[in-house]
Formats: sequence, structure tokens, C-alpha cells
Amino acid sequence: MANWTHFYLIRIEFLGFRFHGWQPQPGLKSVQGMMDKTFKFIFKHENFKTLGCGRTDAKVSADDFVLELFTFEELDTANLLFELNKNLPADIKANSVKEIGSDFNIIQHSKTKEYHYSFSSEPKTHPYNAPFITNYRDPLNIDLMKEAARLFEGTHNFKRYASNPSQNTEFEREILLSEIVKNDRLNAQFVPEESFVFKVRSKGFLTYQVRLMMGALVNVGDGSWSLDDFKESLSNPEGEQVKNIAPSSGLCLHKVEL
Repeated sequence: MANWTHFYLIRIEFLGFRFHGWQPQPGLKSVQGMMDKTFKFIFKHENFKTLGCGRTDAKVSADDFVLELFTFEELDTANLLFELNKNLPADIKANSVKEIGSDFNIIQHSKTKEYHYSFSSEPKTHPYNAPFITNYRDPLNIDLMKEAARLFEGTHNFKRYASNPSQNTEFEREILLSEIVKNDRLNAQFVPEESFVFKVRSKGFLTYQVRLMMGALVNVGDGSWSLDDFKESLSNPEGEQVKNIAPSSGLCLHKVEL
């Protein structure tokens, strides 16, 4: 195991639409793979390591993703930030670089993560929306979805909201924030007149949990589930798994608190 001597915390934002998530996969483009390729170009060697604050699904974007860089050399943080943004592709931007101590653990130090899921309920929208806003073309009862979203807050057993859990998976999770609000951030001529954002914050999420939570809210909005069905999905963890998983492209990791 390498005895790294210098450690740097780097915050980036990216459009995930052409990537298969953060983690490298054979033969597929990943955000980490692109970051590592850029570091190799800047450093002219491969004697470093990167570690992200978590995984992201294919096509998921991030307003705020944090990675740790391990090296054997002291780096000028301002120059590294400049070089990253000079050489990274247009769909990845580095926002900050700072040196940290060897005792920092990017996984254990992540206190909360907040995800935003953007969606609309209109006839087919402009193709430019595809990377950002999921379009549910059937009418949705937004008021009922807002009521359901608030019920996620608190501590629940999310066994029915987990994809392929292991025997040791801990299903109890505390949801610190869960709400649906009007989209007031993504604004352009091609953006639907009315769109919404599902905001959810927790110390940790299960695999596909946020997308399954969004899928459950859509079940309520389109009438597939009653509000009682939704409540039962939280109170009875041994029931049928939630099967409606929301498309990944509407999801964005909005903020990582360390």
C-alpha cells in the first residue's frame, strides 16, 4: 500500500449525461476515469490516486461532488485548479482545491448529501431538457405528491426502497429533508413552463434509493398508489419492493456536507 505524503480535497460539478457514473467501468466513460486521465496529463505520470465521496448512477449530474487526491508531491492548489479547468472537458468543472491532513477520510467525513430530482408533467418537451428534467407526459397530482414527500422525513426502514441489498445492509435511514418545490433554478426558453424539484437530504442513501423514492411519489401522483399505499410502503418493510425507478438523468447530487 502506498504511503502517500500529500492529500487534497477537490470539489467539482459535472453534467453526467454522457458518463456511466463516477466509478470506472471497463469500456465505459466515467467521471473518475476522466478526472484521472486529466491528472495524468497534468502531472505527466500516474503516481497518484483519487477517491470519491460516493458513487453516482449513469447520467446522474452533480452540482457538488467531492474527491480526494493522494500524491507524493506538494502541489500549488491555485495552479492545479487552473490546470484542471484548462484541461477538463466542458461537462466537468473544478470549483476548489485545498490541502488536507492524512487523517481525513472522505467517506467517513461525509456528513450529509442532498439530492435534487427535477421533473415536469407536460406533453413531450424540448429535447434539450433530456439531461436535466425528467418529463412525465401524463398528468400528475403535484399537491398529493408534495404531501407524500413530507412523509419521508424522519427515520424509516427503507428495505422496499433498496436495490439488490446484501445481507448486512442497514435499511434504517433518517431523512432530514424531503419536499417538492417549484423549479426556480433551471430557466431557459426550452424549459417547461411548470417544472418541479424533489429535494431530499440524508446522512446516507441506499443503492437507487432516491430514484425509487421519486418513483413512489410518481405512483402517488399518477394515481397508481393511494396515499395509504404510500404510507404502507414505509410502515411495512416486508411488503413488495418498489418497482418504479425514476430515470437517472433527472437526478443531481446538489450538495455534500463534510
